[in-house]
Amino acid sequence: MTDTAHLPPSGLDHADINPKSQQIAVAGQWRLFWLKFLKHRLAVASLVVVLFLYLVALLADFIAPYDPNATNARFTYAPPQALGLFLDGGFAPHVDGLEMTLNTESMRREFSSDPENPVRIGLFVPTQPYALFGVIPMDRKLIGPLEPGPRASMFLFGADRLGRDIFSRVVHGSRISLSIGLVGVAVSLVLGVLIGGVSGYFGGVVDTVIQRVIEFLRSIPTIPLWMGLAAAIPVSWPPLQTYFVITVIVSLIGWTSLAREVRGKFLSLRNEDFVTAARLDGMSELGIITNHLVPSFMSHIIATLTLAIPTMILAETALSFLGIGLQPPIVSWGTLLQEAQNIRAVAQAPWLLFVPGTAIVLAVLSLNFLGDGLRDAADPYEQQS
Repeated sequence: MTDTAHLPPSGLDHADINPKSQQIAVAGQWRLFWLKFLKHRLAVASLVVVLFLYLVALLADFIAPYDPNATNARFTYAPPQALGLFLDGGFAPHVDGLEMTLNTESMRREFSSDPENPVRIGLFVPTQPYALFGVIPMDRKLIGPLEPGPRASMFLFGADRLGRDIFSRVVHGSRISLSIGLVGVAVSLVLGVLIGGVSGYFGGVVDTVIQRVIEFLRSIPTIPLWMGLAAAIPVSWPPLQTYFVITVIVSLIGWTSLAREVRGKFLSLRNEDFVTAARLDGMSELGIITNHLVPSFMSHIIATLTLAIPTMILAETALSFLGIGLQPPIVSWGTLLQEAQNIRAVAQAPWLLFVPGTAIVLAVLSLNFLGDGLRDAADPYEQQS
């Protein structure tokens, strides 16, 4: 008797079955999500950029060669110094020294390159003691002059009106600007899923009231609302408290769009068979929401939140640029732009606007492309090939 238990169906040979198709056929929701995301090359590249930016923000104290508020009157408005790799026929990272002269006609300092006095640069150079993450004692920086001194300048992105290193300030500013997006999105996630879930799951009068509140909030012009609330922050408040309030302000409107999307998902899923089975099994309403409904479209929530982070970053930047958001000595990309909005800086030191502006554009575009890739991967109606 011939054993037919292991024969392929319909007379097909096992070699005719695509291994990739077999892998997709048995893959779970998150596996399918990841396979579809990997096909979006621009989104994968953006993910690498985003991870790099957040790594820089996390290790800002170690990466920045100088204290962001350290001044040097000798190098006010010093131009960016190009990094050289070879010196005297050998590998020796360095920047050319800067020679300052006073223009008696314009009464301005003018800098010129001084290749005769190069400033050698090294990795893991000794520096003043500091605390990494506020707790780990450190006395090394990732990069810096090998022989620090008052004349040993290393301004890769130039210096500002007080001689502060723009590279160090942009690196430290990434910590505030990028983290405010994460914190703001976390607040929006809690409010959006909670309020939108209640609205879509229970419906009726509860749904009507919540939707009218959301429509009222969305009808208010965003920028004037942020400006009004930010202007009410007392100047005497400490920086940490100001940072927290600004985060709450930029999250005030962000949760409404997520709440409406969650509501729509709940309306389409609340009468599905798995919800009815859970209810007949005695599970509470809160358990059904948290254990069944929300996980069923968590990938879509992640994509939506990723697209919301750039909005939070731009909101903080706009408020700080207008002078009603974060204030010095807090260093963020928005405050760096605000400090550069004067005629002298634009005419004499355009890098003060260009460098933080480039960082903002890079972060926002990367997060937008990443969000597009996550959104496409979370689309259940797109065919997996």
